[in-house]
Amino acid sequence: MRIRIVWTTGQAIAHLKNTPTADRLWSALPLQSKANTWGEEVYFRVPVQTDLELDAIQVVDPGTVCFWVEGQSVAIPFGPTPISKGNECRLVTKVNVVGQLEGDPRALRFIREGDLMRVEKIEG
Repeated sequence: MRIRIVWTTGQAIAHLKNTPTADRLWSALPLQSKANTWGEEVYFRVPVQTDLELDAIQVVDPGTVCFWVEGQSVAIPFGPTPISKGNECRLVTKVNVVGQLEGDPRALRFIREGDLMRVEKIEG
């Protein structure tokens, strides 16, 4: 499953994993939401509810597409957050990993608080 994430000044493509949370996100597409930023992380609320999966983690690689259960949001770090140790991508809590961006995740640095985020399926 591939998705396109579009914002005012750019876009990114991501591959979704075969997980229950990724399936729920796929089923909710297309969707629009407003961006929030936290350090070098972009997150936005989505109409998906789920529980933490057994393999939920808090530190991920840049460009990992995550689902923040408590915030009911997709979270994508591209560098350190305010609670990171060094250059790691540490999210505020454990998250479900749902996918990975293609290409350089630093493209997300151009997203500003309040930007409209559109997420859609790439069929085929």
